[in-house]
This record gives sequence, C-alpha cells and structure tokens, in this order.
Amino acid sequence: MDAAVRAEKMVFTSQFTPRDFVPDGNLQKPVWQSANKVEFDQDPFLGTHHPGLETIVASLWTPDYLYLAFWAKYRTVNTFTGEDPNIERWELWDRDVVEAFINPQPERELHYYEFEVAPNNQWVDLELDLTGTPVHNAQWNSGFQHVAVIDEKQHVWTVEIRIPVRPMGVQKIDPHTEWRINFYRMEDVGQDHARQPLGWSPLGAANKSFHQPAHFGVLKFAAPNE
Repeated sequence: MDAAVRAEKMVFTSQFTPRDFVPDGNLQKPVWQSANKVEFDQDPFLGTHHPGLETIVASLWTPDYLYLAFWAKYRTVNTFTGEDPNIERWELWDRDVVEAFINPQPERELHYYEFEVAPNNQWVDLELDLTGTPVHNAQWNSGFQHVAVIDEKQHVWTVEIRIPVRPMGVQKIDPHTEWRINFYRMEDVGQDHARQPLGWSPLGAANKSFHQPAHFGVLKFAAPNE
C-alpha cells in the first residue's frame, strides 16, 4: 500500500532510563533487553518483505540523550575500507548503514536531523532543511556516540547510539511531546539502484527518496513512572 493512502502514523515509544551511559556496543545489557522494540524487513517504497534482512530497533531516553540500538541481519557486509572511522564519512549511504531521521520539532516538518552508522563504525550526521539551498548542512555536528559490532557467526551487526538532544535545539526531552522519526537501512553490494533499501514507516512509492518527512512515524516518550 502506498504510504499516501495510510490514515494512521506508525508509532514508536521510547522508554525512560534513569541513568545515562556511554555506548560500548554491548546490547546484552539488561537496559536493552527490557526496552520497547520495533522490527522491519520491508522495502519502504514497495512494501515487499525481505526475510533474512530483519532489522530491530530499540530506544531509551533520559532528559539529555536519546538512545537507539539496532540489530541488523545481513547477507554480506559492504563497507568502505582503509578509512579512519573517527572521521565523518560523506556519502556513507553508498554502503551498508542503519539510519535514523529525527525531527524534534514536528511543526517544522521539512527540518530534521539524519544519523547514520555503518558496520565498521563509520558515521555521518546531517541537519536537513528541505526549504534551503543546499538542503543539507554537512558542517553540523551533533557529537553523537556510537559503537558498531559485527557478529559473523550469527550474521547480525549491531549498533548502540547515544544522541545528545541540545544540538537538535532541545534543552531537555519532555515526555509530553511527540517527535517525528523514521528508521532506514541500506544493504547488499553494488550501487544504490542495485541495493536493497529497508524502512520502518512506509514512504510514497512515486518518490524514491528517504526524505519524505510527511511519512515519518511518531516518536513518543514514556513518562519516568510508566
């Protein structure tokens, strides 16, 4: 079904955690085992499912940080090689990545932030304003932290992410607010047109772009006492 005819938004709830922590890549920690999770294996444009490429996302929050965890089943790992993972990698999306597009100010629908991490822990973050020229601010730096791990035996690669909210213009996360969000993934070898896009909240099929903020899902924050 084309996302244009969907009447309801996808909804994901991030759970509160009382203590901040630095990502170490260990998703076996108890805090992640009890977190809310969503799973997707579908092409965001066509809706076709791709068994064996299931991606799970979990989320936690504290007043100062949004935490994300990804579990991504894979067929093969396709990354840039021989590069420093500490340096931001432009066009990282030309290889395998998991992605989060986050809009903490839904009233500004065309303004949001993009975070990407690859299996080898290369990364890129961007500020997007679809009304601007250019639409992306590549100089923006969130200072987000991330650790990626490849489990070759299980054919799963994982990422643990901590995103500070202040660089996104948020002083503190307010559990009474709702943000907009979408999760994506690129997998397989070759150029973009030959690779498999995957996404959580379905997108319009006529526009083969992840940048369709009207179709992003809703991110809610469970109150500390919930």
